[in-house]
Amino acid sequence: MDTNGSFPPSAAAPAGASPAPKLGVWDALSIIVGIVVGTAIFRSPTMVFQNVAGPWQALGVWLVGGVLCLFGALCYGELAATYPRNGGDYEYLSRAYGRGMGFLFGWAQLTVILTASIGAMAYVFADYAARLFHVAAPLTAAVAAGAVIVLSLLNLLGVVVGKSLQNVLSAAKILGLLAVAAAGLLAGRMTSELPALAAESPSGAGVGLALVFVLYAYGGWNDAVFVTAEVRHPQRNLPRALLFGIAGITLIYLAVNASYLAVLGFEAARQSAAPAADVLRETVGPWGEKAVSVLVMVSALGAINGMILAGSRVYAVVGEDHRLFAWLARWSRRAAVPAAAILVQAGVALLLILLVGTATGRRAFDAVLTSVGLAGLPWEAYFGGFETLVAGTAPVFWAFFLLTGISVVILRRKDGRRPRPFTVPWFPLPVVVFCGTCTYMLYSSLIYAGPLVLLGAIPVAIGLMVYWSGR
Repeated sequence: MDTNGSFPPSAAAPAGASPAPKLGVWDALSIIVGIVVGTAIFRSPTMVFQNVAGPWQALGVWLVGGVLCLFGALCYGELAATYPRNGGDYEYLSRAYGRGMGFLFGWAQLTVILTASIGAMAYVFADYAARLFHVAAPLTAAVAAGAVIVLSLLNLLGVVVGKSLQNVLSAAKILGLLAVAAAGLLAGRMTSELPALAAESPSGAGVGLALVFVLYAYGGWNDAVFVTAEVRHPQRNLPRALLFGIAGITLIYLAVNASYLAVLGFEAARQSAAPAADVLRETVGPWGEKAVSVLVMVSALGAINGMILAGSRVYAVVGEDHRLFAWLARWSRRAAVPAAAILVQAGVALLLILLVGTATGRRAFDAVLTSVGLAGLPWEAYFGGFETLVAGTAPVFWAFFLLTGISVVILRRKDGRRPRPFTVPWFPLPVVVFCGTCTYMLYSSLIYAGPLVLLGAIPVAIGLMVYWSGR
């Protein structure tokens, strides 16, 4: 660690690896919106409605989820303003717990967590494209892979291209969701059941499960800190982007869910597998379902592009600090992007698309597990291969999230003299609430994953061995 408290780059890192700040506050906002507002808002509401007592409680859970994320944003705002380097959680975990913890975070993001999310969104895009354009089922994997390849190539052209594409996709999805909300609220009818809750309230476990689905729909807002060094005036703009982004997403989510209730009513909304499509079919006619398919495809592309843009910066910073992966720190001088990291990220995502998203890949995966004495995975129990992978790696994600929240306190003690342009207000209340949320989600994800937790634990264990061998 140097005299300024920052980790020196690897001796093998290329000269000029530090990125130039080319992103404004609106670009950071676009990354947050693009990653968070993916496809969960089209699927989670039904599961939320099924686990609450009535419409007001449903809207309340979505509001609570937004408030909890705002507390988390305050924590990340302080960390990003204090340590304005790319990599986000990687940087904070390295400083708070040591280089090994930061390396494990970057390794887990590359091997399963972020790349699996990219693959999952790619399959969502491919599934809706197949439905809309009547693509044969065997070609779905090719369409998913094509989306990852095209967006990765566009990001290789430069950060300006990547951020411009992200701005367009994010604006399109927000306008689409606002159109759904407006159509529902203007043409709908708030049913008489809205003012009162149902007679029989579900158990606390029901509301707790609803909150799990809500927080899943809010997931990804923290990825904006991965590009901190590329944001102009990050000490001011990153906290603003985090707070305004989550506040705006919360309002959009509330409006969309209110439109579902206005048009369908609470009981029908609980039974709807595609509430957005049902709302538009009721308000604008049969073509509304096709419009929702297009909106889901745009949302998936926005999430993929945001994760490609932000995630690649984590691996580049890992390469700067760890000699074994110094080649990941190679930046294209002309395009001002970490070209090697983008390519490797795309390669791992494509491997997962073929390995986890196809029947042949799943059989091969199970064959490897059985060869070492483990049972094959229950692929269908979690609605498909990628959902299985996400369920298995969620505990690792929430564990790192919790450690990042705790690092706010640790770094105040270890590095208290460092200037903090933005500090968590009402400290330590937001930190305690955020860490409590992460603890609850870690517990819930462990219960949900069961034996699938090995899907996340095994890569982390391998990463630990790689780290020690690399030293």
